[in-house]
Amino acid sequence: MKNIIKVAFLSSIITAAMVYVVLEWRPLRSETARAPEVSWASSVASSPAAVPAARLSDEERNNIEVYQKYSQGVVNITTTTVGYDFFLRPVPMESGTGSGAIIDTQGHIVTNFHVIREAERLEVTLPDKTKHIAKVVGSDPNNDLAVIQIDLPRAGLIPIPVGTSKGLQVGQKVLAIGNPYGLERSLTTGIISSLGRSIQAENGRVIEDIIQTDAAINPGNSGGPLLNSEGQIIGINTAIVSGGVGLGFAIPADTVRRITSDLVTLGYVRRPYLGVSQRGLIALMDVPWLADGLRLSTEVGLLVVTVQPNSPAALAGIHGASQEVIVRNYRVPAGGDVILAFQGKEVNSLQDLAREIDRYKPGDKVAVTILRGNKKTDLPVVLQEAPKQ
Repeated sequence: MKNIIKVAFLSSIITAAMVYVVLEWRPLRSETARAPEVSWASSVASSPAAVPAARLSDEERNNIEVYQKYSQGVVNITTTTVGYDFFLRPVPMESGTGSGAIIDTQGHIVTNFHVIREAERLEVTLPDKTKHIAKVVGSDPNNDLAVIQIDLPRAGLIPIPVGTSKGLQVGQKVLAIGNPYGLERSLTTGIISSLGRSIQAENGRVIEDIIQTDAAINPGNSGGPLLNSEGQIIGINTAIVSGGVGLGFAIPADTVRRITSDLVTLGYVRRPYLGVSQRGLIALMDVPWLADGLRLSTEVGLLVVTVQPNSPAALAGIHGASQEVIVRNYRVPAGGDVILAFQGKEVNSLQDLAREIDRYKPGDKVAVTILRGNKKTDLPVVLQEAPKQ
């Protein structure tokens, strides 16, 4: 019995050994039955082939060309103001950042007035990350423009050419470069959405001929350039509508050129001067019964009450009121000219006249259309520089 058990036990061991040899001994397995070996090379070989890069469109190439050529002329401006701590001690405080555009090799940079307003210290960061202290050359709050300057060798500056805002078209492509939220020299593109818009400066003056664009303009873009497809400045980005998407505004290049020219050469803006103050004019549309009471042949225009002596208006022969008459129990000035138009543009309010005068420079010759004795007359007027206040 014991022998039988031993034989059975040995038979089991031999059988198990044979099964193991058949299953695991590699020389007995076919090449096709062998498990595939995995490696990085085999993984790469099995991945899809890389797709060739898409060709750039003409518009994309233009965007890249303009950015590469002129983004080096856009700077980041950091302002520092003075605040006071709990013990009323003055302490410097970083108040904000904005953008600016280099406009010449002398280091002049145009930006917005509201970017540098009340700043005690201005620091300009160039595209190469170098930082430079800037000084204020001059500012014009009425048009939200300012010029600052850094002291740097000409070779280190890349100015952006200032183009013209004449001939701009709604639908024309524009590019905005700036530093939104401190993200340096970001590019956005869009179109001119509208022309001839008006916005109010922080001092209450109305800025005319504003360019509206849908190019993304965010906080930090203020003072940066709005460019055409040739890389010329056609505007300086100045404002966005809070909560509005695709509503940005830029000061037109013709205004920028006129203002910056005076700021760079004089340090202030020369204002054209007619010599008829707001207190010396009455808008007929604001007093509907006045034209009928004075038996005027027009119900619109500006009735001249007084003309400042030796002013351009006085030298041109514009007359103020010569008497007072009673109309509807009111004593009103009479006998003065009525200004109907300024260089062919109708002026029916004090704002209309101020806007049209601001389009010109001291020394320019303009035509003022007046009504005198119910007859229209064009008087040539040479504008002078407004007296400094």
